[in-house]
Amino acid sequence: MTFNPVLDGLKNYEAGKPIELVVREYGISPSDVIKLASNENPRGCSPRVLAAIQQESTRAHLYPDDSMYELKEGLASRFGVGKENVIVGAGSDQVIGFALHAKANPNQGILMAGVTFAMYEIYGKQTGATIFKTPSKMHNLNEFRALLATHKGAIGVLFLCLPNNPLGEGIDTEEIKTFLREVDPNILVVVDGAYQEYAAFKDPAKAINPKAFIEEFPNVLYLGTFSKAYGLGGMRCGYGIGEAGLIHTLHKLRPPFNITTLSLKAAIEALKDEAFVTHCMEENFREMKRYEAEAKALGFDFIESYTNFITLAFSEGKSASTIAQSLLEKGIIIRDLSAYGMNAVRVTIGTPEQNSRFFEIFKRAYC
Repeated sequence: MTFNPVLDGLKNYEAGKPIELVVREYGISPSDVIKLASNENPRGCSPRVLAAIQQESTRAHLYPDDSMYELKEGLASRFGVGKENVIVGAGSDQVIGFALHAKANPNQGILMAGVTFAMYEIYGKQTGATIFKTPSKMHNLNEFRALLATHKGAIGVLFLCLPNNPLGEGIDTEEIKTFLREVDPNILVVVDGAYQEYAAFKDPAKAINPKAFIEEFPNVLYLGTFSKAYGLGGMRCGYGIGEAGLIHTLHKLRPPFNITTLSLKAAIEALKDEAFVTHCMEENFREMKRYEAEAKALGFDFIESYTNFITLAFSEGKSASTIAQSLLEKGIIIRDLSAYGMNAVRVTIGTPEQNSRFFEIFKRAYC
């Protein structure tokens, strides 16, 4: 059987190892496994969300409200936009897929940072689009400018992951706006704000206001998610915010009932508990300082992070893959970034207890 040739050589996205796999492979008790690989919120979700899910479970046999009226109303109120400016997806990555299938093609390529969220490239290659990446691994706006000039007319979609996954760096919002004013308005700019709650909390200069962005730049699609700060990774609910005509076009690609009844209810309730999110932000950055201190004490580098994870980079004398495997065998799952051409690991910031255990076992593997 033959398949579409654009799939030739296309690699599957490699998700973080699940706890269940580590239990099976290494014979470790589930209670002894700590997952710090997928940037989930280690504090879970708001108690009011759990209560709402339990109550809504009696309606699990019913399809969700496909208009998603209440969730769109909540997001519109949260960001000061209209409901017509909002599209909901099964995770923000589904909205990425909508955007690329709407705009990218063999004649309209995709531009992104040298190291960024892998699904941009995977979805992009599904459309047959050429992938352009900056020479630098982190976002370098001058390199974006150079590639836009070199490949003028050949780029249809530009991704800015702010802050960036899997590296964690951020860029001041005013720099982003200056850059966007130079971008051809026919290029769709996807501003991925999956970790924006963290960036805005740590440094207001890096906070992105979706309303201001889409009003000034009708070619911008802002993405958000409930998987990170709101602790709903297992519910798979994300959203896009954009100019009404853009959102109308993306809706042509959205399948019916694309999130579940329980996911919809969870997201609606999560938006109502900002105090929970603030608490998570405070705990996250308090614990991140411990990672920064350990890195300085042990003498290796880290990338300043505006997210709920930190990238630890090692010298040639240490192997990120070896360290990650050693931790895995002890029940601690982290992300090895060797596949990105980096001798580094990405570690989700856990609870104080989880982080203490990480430091204890990491020091044995590193030293």
